Parts: sequence; structure tokens; C-alpha cells
Amino acid sequence: MRDFIIKFAQTIGQIVTAPMLILFLLSKNKQVIILDVRRWIKIVDNMNQPSADWVNLLYLLSTHQEFRNLYYYRIKQSDSIGFVLVQVCRIFYKQCPSLFIDCNNIGSGLFVQHGFSTIISAESIGENCWINQQVTIGYTTKGRPIIGNNVTISAGAKVVGKITINDNVQVGANAVVVKNVPNNCVVVGVPAYIVKKDGVKVKEQLI
Repeated sequence: MRDFIIKFAQTIGQIVTAPMLILFLLSKNKQVIILDVRRWIKIVDNMNQPSADWVNLLYLLSTHQEFRNLYYYRIKQSDSIGFVLVQVCRIFYKQCPSLFIDCNNIGSGLFVQHGFSTIISAESIGENCWINQQVTIGYTTKGRPIIGNNVTISAGAKVVGKITINDNVQVGANAVVVKNVPNNCVVVGVPAYIVKKDGVKVKEQLI
């Protein structure tokens, strides 16, 4: 009975959000959106029941405001028509109000877990990144960060300035990163330093 009620509620939610599919159909970023959907579903779908991409898209739009923020970002990146349509959809389908995405380019598969009080203002972000709540990726007068592929930025972390966070990096909770981070590292602390590099425990300062 419980599973039936959950499924019924999900179906109603998908019906209500169905008009948002118009944005997808008009978008030039369909493939990127589909890749976003597949990663989010892999992470959040506890029931693990395979469904068509468009069904999963509606599920995410109806249940995760953070996904709506990313969806609107993808649509706006398509063209001016998409930008106008997003402004209309925002009236009826609210996004996460304290999640701000301002980035020239974001690779596919960005996952935002708990978008509360999160600012994503990077020059670019690679593929399959993971950003938690209360994260600030921000700029200084010198510029904005470049984030590589497969980067995780944990809750409360700050990544600021014209720096590069290379591939396969994990930024620990509440860390403050103001210098470049090499590939395959775990960084923690204020200011951040390396505690693991290429799978080996170390203690190295960022340069």
C-alpha cells in the first residue's frame, strides 16, 4: 500500500510538471540534459526502477528543486527563446531560491545535493561534478575558478578566485581553497592543504 501511494503521488507530480517538457523539446541542449537526468537518477532513485529518460526527467522536475535550477540553466544556455520561456516557467514551477548558478559552461552530470545557500559562480565546470549545500564558488577582481572533471565540493566549502581545481579532486567540508589544486587530490582545512594525493596520504601545502 505504501509503495502504491508513493507511486501515485509521483505520477501526479509528473502530470503537473508535464508542461515543462516543452522547454526540453525546444532546447538545443537535449543530450546534456539527458546525461544530467541519468546521473541524478542513478544517485537519488532509491527504488532503482528503470524508466524512459523523459519519465525520469519529469520525476526529477517534480521532486527536486535543485534539478530545476540546473534544468533552467541548460535551457537558458540554448537560445533567447529558451531564456524567455524559463522566465514564464519560473512563475509556476519554483526553483530552489537560495541556489545560484552563474557559469559560462557546465559539463554534463552536475549534481547539486541540498542546494541551500549555494553559489556557483565559476568560469567553467567539468563533467560529473558534485556540489553540496552552503558552498561558495566565487570570484575576485582577478577572476573566477575553473573546476575540472569529477570534482566533489563538500558542504560549506569556499573556492574563490582565479584558480584551477583539476580533475578528480575532493574538497572537504568547510575548506577554503584560494590556490590551484592538482589532479587526484583531497584537500581540507583553512586555508586548504592536501591530505591525499594519488591515493596516498600526505600533508602538502597548495602552491
